Formats: sequence, C-alpha cells, structure tokens
Amino acid sequence: MLFQRILTALVLIPIVIAAVCFLPAIYFALMIALIILIAAWEWLNLIGLNSLIKRILFFIALIIPMLVVTFWTQLLELIAFSFEYPEIKEISGWIEFTVILPVIFWVMIMILIRQVPQAMLNMELKLGYKVFIGWTILLSAWMFVSRLHLLYGYEMILYFLILIWVADIAAYFTGKKWGNEKLAPEISPGKTIAGMYGALGSAITCGITLSLIYGFPIINAIDFILLSVLTVLVSIYGDLFFSLVKRQKGVKDSGNLLPGHGGILDRIDSIIAGAPFFYAGISLISFGIFS
Repeated sequence: MLFQRILTALVLIPIVIAAVCFLPAIYFALMIALIILIAAWEWLNLIGLNSLIKRILFFIALIIPMLVVTFWTQLLELIAFSFEYPEIKEISGWIEFTVILPVIFWVMIMILIRQVPQAMLNMELKLGYKVFIGWTILLSAWMFVSRLHLLYGYEMILYFLILIWVADIAAYFTGKKWGNEKLAPEISPGKTIAGMYGALGSAITCGITLSLIYGFPIINAIDFILLSVLTVLVSIYGDLFFSLVKRQKGVKDSGNLLPGHGGILDRIDSIIAGAPFFYAGISLISFGIFS
C-alpha cells in the first residue's frame, strides 16, 4: 500500500506542479474545477444521493457559479485595464467576503470534532443539509484555490500545496514512530496526537523556510508561520471531517481512482478545508492587518 501511495504521488506531483507553474490562471481554474467535479461525484456517493436527475442538478449548481466567477471577474479586469478605470476591479471584491462562511464552517467542525467526536459521528443530518454542505465546501475550495493562483501568483499556491503535502508526510511518519495516543479514535483510529504535532512542526519549518527564501521582515515571517500552523491545523480536522462522513457511510475510501490513495476526495480533503482559511490569512496579511 505504501509503495502504491509513493508511486502514485511520484506521478501526480510533477503534473500538479507543472500545472501550477505554467498554466494561465483561467486554465488552472478550469483544471481545478474538473478535479472538484470528480470529488463532487464521490461526495454524492458518500451521502447517498443516488438520483441521476438530482446529481445533474447538483453539478449544474456547482458549474454555474464557477463559470460566473471565472468569466465575470476576467471581464471586469479586462474592462478595467482597457478603459483605464481601475475602480471597477473593486466590484469583484465581494468575493473576498464569501470566504467568511467556509472559514466559520471549518473552525466549527474543528471545535466539534475535538470536543464531541462521538456526537458528531452519531449525528444524522437530512440529505438536503448534506447536499448543501458539500456544495458549499467544494465550491469554496475551487474558488479560493483559483483566486490564490490568480491574485497571488503560482508561488503562493505552490507554497500552500507543499505546506499541506509536507504536513501529511510528517504526520504519517511521526505517527508511525511515536503515535500512541489517538487524536480522534472514534472517527479515525489511524490519526494520532504525535502525528498532529509532527504536522504542526512541519508547518513551522515551512513558514521559516519561506520567510528566509524571500527575506521577510520578522513581523511578516511571524505572520506566515502562524498562518501556516493554523492552516495545517484546520486541514487536519478537515481530513477528520471527511473520515467521519466515510465512517457514517461504512466505507474506507471515497473512491478507487488513485491507487494507494483511494478517491480524489481522499487526496484533496485537507486542501478543501485549508484553502479558504489560507486564502483569508493571505488576504489579511496582504492588506497589512497583521503587520
């Protein structure tokens, strides 16, 4: 299993890095949209939405906002630059405020899983609520990964992905070595307290490394280190949230598309949770609120 995971990662990671570094923003957004749509299919399997018509409606409800956000913001920027009217770009600023909802959701999930994991596991939500939750977290993940690439360049999205990947690796090996105490045994017996600390330690290392590479002043370095740690913490509980949903369904993986990793949703669950939080933090840092 470990060999399959490594082999799959060795194939996928160079492709992802090449896409991040070389694809124009609009094509990168479309690629992320395709990944999210595959993850959406897996989500619908997990929550038991079997009606083909309802699935089609769910996909339409995802695709329409994706197209609107992608092409509407591109059009606004084109008008702004063409007619030298930069104020029009501020109209697209409403998107920044939509990050509040997923950030609040993931922070609440983190608190609830930490405090009442068994109650979360036993919670029975109506199908409509599960559909809305899936729509919200999947759309927000696409939106803020895409905008991170569009507004802050490939370096920032690459850092975010490396942050999540390194944390995942650190958690795995730290947990294997020192993982005696379980993090949330009711939900995911494999995750440990030691693994979580290993992931958070890797986040500190990533933040320090980035700060040294770019020569950030000390205050900005602290901002990025803190944001990296909090993003990884949220991503860990995002992973646990999807583990909870899979456990309620009685399955180990969301799919079998990726050998050794399960489905697409299994591979991007931490990214889905971490993206809105990281984007919100980067936006605050860029406006100097932390500095």
